[in-house]
Amino acid sequence: MNKVKIITDSTCDLSLQMYQEMDVEVIPFHVNFNDESYLDLVEMDSDQLVEKVKETKIFPKTAAASAGVFYETFKKYIDQGYDVLYLGIGSGLSGAFQIAKSVTHDLPEGRVFLVDSQNLSSGSGLLLRKAVGFRDQGMSAEQIKEEVEKIVPRVRSQFIVDTLEYLHRGGRCSGTARLIGTLLKMHPLIRVIDGKMIVAKKPRGTLRKAVDAMLEYFYKDLDKVDPDCIFITHVVSDENEKYIREKITPLIPNANIVSTKAGSVIGSHCGPKTIGILYIVNE
Repeated sequence: MNKVKIITDSTCDLSLQMYQEMDVEVIPFHVNFNDESYLDLVEMDSDQLVEKVKETKIFPKTAAASAGVFYETFKKYIDQGYDVLYLGIGSGLSGAFQIAKSVTHDLPEGRVFLVDSQNLSSGSGLLLRKAVGFRDQGMSAEQIKEEVEKIVPRVRSQFIVDTLEYLHRGGRCSGTARLIGTLLKMHPLIRVIDGKMIVAKKPRGTLRKAVDAMLEYFYKDLDKVDPDCIFITHVVSDENEKYIREKITPLIPNANIVSTKAGSVIGSHCGPKTIGILYIVNE
């Protein structure tokens, strides 16, 4: 059985240290400010992104890595005797999965295995951690794929957006919806369902009120939350990160609660003060 190399992309929103500790290769995506391009995680994080937008008044566009980058990354490890397992942003949320799939036709058959996370940000990161655990148990790439795909439907991802401006600029929110939402002080509660983002609620008032509405989903799942890892992921929202942690820690004292900052690609679409809670539920 060949060794397994797990490869992901930067939209999983884990830190470089986490990727290094897990021995996972990361393919960075791009954040583009007109003619200036930055590699997510490597050259720009979400804090820097927010400052860049303030400074330039330019809202960035994002792009997945090229087919050539996927091909060369996969091939590098195949040439070293590894089988490759790729798990990144879901196919319904980005074209990256299809790009990764397209290059497998030019690589040796049966050496690359793709997992569609049907998720984004640290929702995909949760699955990545599980894949690493299966690898460390000695499973083959094919076995890891099979096991992780069983967990995909059990990931729960939800987040609160403070401003609709970034969603509007990214084409995920109309100008009318942005205007109405801003006037009514809405903070959309977005959930990932069946591989797509949906607006589950539109809490009005303070951002903290919206965070409480998001936590209601967690409370309903409390009896079946996997304590192995709960992610609190945010873009420049340290105060609400602390608030969520204080709320959920007493409820699951043995849980591994991990805070991460969203990368610049995810931050480009949701903006500052976005915050989410992401976890896996047991069957």
